[in-house]
Amino acid sequence: MIIQITSLVFAGLLIAGALSDAWRYKIPNWLSGALLVPFIIAVILNFPGWGALGLHLATGIGALVLGMLIFAAGWWGGGDAKMFAAAAFMYGWPLGVSFLFYTALAGGGLVLVLIALRHTLPAFPALAKHTPGTALVQGAPVPYGIAIAIAGLLLMPQTGLLSTF
Repeated sequence: MIIQITSLVFAGLLIAGALSDAWRYKIPNWLSGALLVPFIIAVILNFPGWGALGLHLATGIGALVLGMLIFAAGWWGGGDAKMFAAAAFMYGWPLGVSFLFYTALAGGGLVLVLIALRHTLPAFPALAKHTPGTALVQGAPVPYGIAIAIAGLLLMPQTGLLSTF
């Protein structure tokens, strides 16, 4: 039962990060740090062995380096990079590669949806006034926390650390 609660907490934190990014363009540091707690609990409950644990740690650290590079390029915010890295610890290797791929795919889809909505809403000023956050305003940044959460939630069933078997 503890592993199911851990899974729900992990999913809830991913969703909280997405919502925070959508409304405020900020993913708080505490949230990224909190994403590590379910990982630690899952490792204690479903210890994968030292080799696999090393791969989980290497994946998370590699994701942090990649996130920092993406941040330096100006494509992500710092909160996105930290949330991506914190979640990547849970997926390990090779599932971390799928996490990166799904994040990129969901991010591309998010960009296309935002472009379409940003060009459509000016024709409907009453609708534009009632949209949450400012994500639909022309020139606003893209809240990639949404894409990270989508990828993370899609891959959760494949995560061995969250398995009940």
